[in-house]
Amino acid sequence: MTLPFSPTRIVFFTGKGGVGKTSLACATAVALADAGRRVLLVSTDPASNLDEVLGVALSGTPVAIPEAAGLFALNINPEAAAQAYRERVVGPLRGALPDAIVGKIEEQLSGACTTEIAAFDEFTRLLAQPATTAEFDHVIFDTAPTGHTLRLLKLPGAWEGFLATNSSGTSCLGPLSGLQAQRSLYQASLSTLGDGGLTTVALVARLDPAALAEAERTRAELAAIGIRNQRLFINGVFTATDRDDEVARALEQRGTDARRTMPLGLASLPCHEVALRDWAPLGVVRLRALFTDGTGSDFPAPTLRREDQSADSLTSLIDACESSGHGVIMTMGKGGVGKTTVAAAIAVELTRRGHAVHLTTTDPAAHVFAAVGDAKTGLRVTRIDPAVETAAYAAGVMATAGAGLDARGRELLAEDLRSPCTEEVAVFRAFAKVVADATHGFVVIDTAPTGHTLLLLDAAQAYHREVERTHGDVPDEVRQLLPRLRDPDFTKVILVALPEATPVHEAAALQNDLRRAGIEPFAWVVNQSFAATTTQDPTLVARGARERADIREVRTSLARRLAIVGWQATATLGDSHGPSENSGVSNRTRHGFPETIRTS
Repeated sequence: MTLPFSPTRIVFFTGKGGVGKTSLACATAVALADAGRRVLLVSTDPASNLDEVLGVALSGTPVAIPEAAGLFALNINPEAAAQAYRERVVGPLRGALPDAIVGKIEEQLSGACTTEIAAFDEFTRLLAQPATTAEFDHVIFDTAPTGHTLRLLKLPGAWEGFLATNSSGTSCLGPLSGLQAQRSLYQASLSTLGDGGLTTVALVARLDPAALAEAERTRAELAAIGIRNQRLFINGVFTATDRDDEVARALEQRGTDARRTMPLGLASLPCHEVALRDWAPLGVVRLRALFTDGTGSDFPAPTLRREDQSADSLTSLIDACESSGHGVIMTMGKGGVGKTTVAAAIAVELTRRGHAVHLTTTDPAAHVFAAVGDAKTGLRVTRIDPAVETAAYAAGVMATAGAGLDARGRELLAEDLRSPCTEEVAVFRAFAKVVADATHGFVVIDTAPTGHTLLLLDAAQAYHREVERTHGDVPDEVRQLLPRLRDPDFTKVILVALPEATPVHEAAALQNDLRRAGIEPFAWVVNQSFAATTTQDPTLVARGARERADIREVRTSLARRLAIVGWQATATLGDSHGPSENSGVSNRTRHGFPETIRTS
């Protein structure tokens, strides 16, 4: 297999959820190993599926990949990293400080923010300490979906700036007076990221306006912080084999339209296109085939049988959600599975039925406004903006907790609030307020990709400690958050997945995590199914045939309720020029949301 580019020593693969970052990162790592290089492949995604793609159980230390000599891989496990980080910070303090003070530091380090920072700390060590990866010729990072990745890549600068101007008090990194070693590490990370001869960022997208817009946003934001050695990978490029097939022609045309309107900044980057395959890129053998020119059926597919299957319609799911008259509806799942589209569809239909509806998102890479299109009438659409929420939260703490402090006390409080951790607390508080709004109507929440969402939910159990630490009051909406999320009559969680192994297993893992938190998912939606269309194109028929095993797994062992939605030519609900209901391209009602699919 020949790589389409010459990698620098360090390569980051990033992009919108579901565009194929992990597949391309793994294929690049395999190709380099096959060329005789020693390669370390690292996942920084809290919801990593590196194990499944490589077919090897991974851990927090490098594991050799048997079928690719010279290739090693590891997952940065956020929970394990947090535990190790807490012990590094607290261990030396035991016996040297009073137990009460040590206990307070341990409590401070127990929140979701510390979990994220601990994983970030592991990332910076791999990035900026040459001795850590000296035995490898290349280090390939498979990153979380874009919003989380941008935060990760910006954190070295944020923490370096914070530590440069603050030296007293504490943060989720621990006591600030002992963190100068961290400061030098973050400075080295910034230097490595900005060195174009050492680091490349591969922006992965599909020929889809939302994915390309996300890639352009990433390109611009990374360039602004000095990361300019970037290149574009367009994954899943489709060319119709059957020119008479309406679904195939619509899929190809969507790609053509997206390519024509690609943002200029993105179009200026070196670009590599990877064809859509009729097989899943799982395992080293198939990863070796990913960069080849072949577009046919390189691996045999089962025969597609369209037989009647039991499944709810999206309409019936909405009916069940509507019966309570108010409440929270949350869409969750791996990035790129269509959470935003499903959330927007539900919100638009509930609004059409006369309900007061608030559609919002916790995703840093939000696209709810684009998903709703021109169907906004009567619908309140917002996003939880981290910058806005952080400024408002900090101002509120200064106005309340800081009101009775002297000048030095206010200075210390302001210093504490300049920590990047404040953003996590502020976003969480905004999330709690949004959930509280559902006591008076419907709130539909399009959540961030899985790993980031779990950090947000975990914060429900630690948030009040952070507020009390800054001498503020715990708001009622925060106290009520977990009981509301655990109340099945108040909160309906809908897990969204594509009919593919990795998104299904990712949603299954999320379902288990939610259950451990006392939250029972309401239903599953299997989205963008080619088996649920009338396509006869060989590539799409083969992909549809491969969907059956994954849909069967969801139906028989994972979902209490299941709706299956066919592939659609457009994800913009307000687009009145989309294909008709009977075209076989889009299963939509006249109200503009995906409708009943009972075949798979």
